[in-house]
Amino acid sequence: MRPGSRIAGQVRDFHLAYELPVASAPSAGLSDGQAELRQSLIEEEVSELRAAATDADIVGIADALADIVYVAYGTALVYGIDLDGVLDEVHASNMTKLGADGRPVRRADGKILKGPDYRPPDIAAVLRRQ
Repeated sequence: MRPGSRIAGQVRDFHLAYELPVASAPSAGLSDGQAELRQSLIEEEVSELRAAATDADIVGIADALADIVYVAYGTALVYGIDLDGVLDEVHASNMTKLGADGRPVRRADGKILKGPDYRPPDIAAVLRRQ
C-alpha cells in the first residue's frame, strides 16, 4: 500500500500499536468474526451520529463523524485497501456528475444525481494498483 494521508498514517499507527490487523494487499478474505466486528463498529458509530443529530449535539456530531472516518480507515487497513486511493477515484467520478449545463443535478431532497457525462469510479483498477 502506498503512503497515504495523515489520517491513514495515524490509524495505521493505532493498528500497529494495539496489534490490530493490517493487511498488505486488498483481500475480502477476513474471518467471519473480523468482518462482523468491523461492520458492527461502523454501525455503532453511525448510531451515535443519529443520536447526536437528533439531540442537536454538535460536539457529539463531530465526535461521531471523526469516529466513523477513523473506523472506516481502520476497516480499510484490515481489508488491505488504500482508502486514500479509492477516495481519489470516487472524487474524480463524483466531479463528472454535473449536468449538461455544467450545474448540479439535484433530487427534490437535495441529493446530487448523475449528469449525462457521469463516469463511474473504477475501484477495481485502483485495487489492482495497490
